[in-house]
Amino acid sequence: MDGHVVIAGGSGLIGAALTWSLWADGIRVTRLVRRPARSDDEIEWLADGRPLDPAALEGVDAVVCLNGASIGRLPWTAAYRRTLRESRLVPTRAIATALRSLGSDAPAFLSASAVGFYGDRPGESLTEASRAGDTFLAQLCVEWEREALAAAPDARVVLLRTAPLLHRRGVLKPLLALTELGLSGPLGPGTQTWPWISLDDEVRAIRHLIGSDVSGPVNLAGPMPATANGIGRGLGRAMRRPFLLPAPAWALRIGLGRDAADSLLLSDARVTPSVLAGSGFEFRHRTAEAAIAAALSE
Repeated sequence: MDGHVVIAGGSGLIGAALTWSLWADGIRVTRLVRRPARSDDEIEWLADGRPLDPAALEGVDAVVCLNGASIGRLPWTAAYRRTLRESRLVPTRAIATALRSLGSDAPAFLSASAVGFYGDRPGESLTEASRAGDTFLAQLCVEWEREALAAAPDARVVLLRTAPLLHRRGVLKPLLALTELGLSGPLGPGTQTWPWISLDDEVRAIRHLIGSDVSGPVNLAGPMPATANGIGRGLGRAMRRPFLLPAPAWALRIGLGRDAADSLLLSDARVTPSVLAGSGFEFRHRTAEAAIAAALSE
């Protein structure tokens, strides 16, 4: 199968899975790496402040940028907040600048974002047309997406508003340890809606969007809503462990910091994948329990 995709952030969970998926189908992948290139399919970039050479992006089908320091690393000190911003904005800006210089020959640009864009919005059904929230992560997503959109109008820009991954190396990582020890239970009220997606569907959705004509924001979130309690209990059932020990909101805020606790665990956001569904994409894991089962079976 013909095709050529450039990936920035290919060493992360999503980037590595996407790379292997494309390779498996015979699609050429070039990775932008922040170290000396070790093979012909790697290009060093962002070294010494040098701009990305637009020639690296010429003639490819799509550029996928997945860069960003982990929001799961705590605490969010002032210094780490700068890292969270710069690790997202700098790579995105570099790619957008290179794409602009290619004009009408620019390939599609699929740029990472997150459902954190919406912030804490209990009682709302959030589509791609919904406004941004006012949390730290929401405002970071607004800046992040603005940098990506600078590649337009010549490049087709897709904003990948990804939900937390129900995966052993994603949002399940801390929950698995607590559940195994029999220490899991409601986080805050537990009734807050948590957006989610499986790694398999994340990769399939990105590949679907590469081959589509969709542009603008796209919610990469599972089609069936789930609460924090629903996900926790589902994990407990799958592991045959109890789900009993509550963690009050005040304790989470003290332990993690208010912004992190409110953004990562206590926010309520019912995110609907309207654009993805409307483009004909079909989810393999339609419920959180199905995604959990798939993650545990790996």
